Amino acid sequence: MIDMFIMILSTVGAVFVLIASIGIVRMPDFYTRLSITIKAATLGIGCILTGAAIHFAEFSTTTKVLAIVFFLFITSPVAAFLIARSAYITGIKLWKRSVVDELQDKYDNRNNIPRSCPKDESEE
Repeated sequence: MIDMFIMILSTVGAVFVLIASIGIVRMPDFYTRLSITIKAATLGIGCILTGAAIHFAEFSTTTKVLAIVFFLFITSPVAAFLIARSAYITGIKLWKRSVVDELQDKYDNRNNIPRSCPKDESEE
């Protein structure tokens, strides 16, 4: 029974990683590629590692795997956010058929800073 559960987790994880790799090819712009890759790959790797933790069933291995999964789920969205924000600031364009650009009026394109930031006294 446990072997079936491990096989299901591994297969689901591999399918999510496959979806992430297909998303890199099929998505139209950088931002959607980043989004699909981070979400699907994080979930896929989490499933595969959970299957490995169940398979080895030792305390030290399970603890390490759970720590890896925890940090992966914590750091991947933050990293994706920072990568997407820096890509936007540096001028990587949205897809031509994008409907909404929520950051359009929130950045000073000349200085590459958010408009809500107070100006330094040296700039005045």
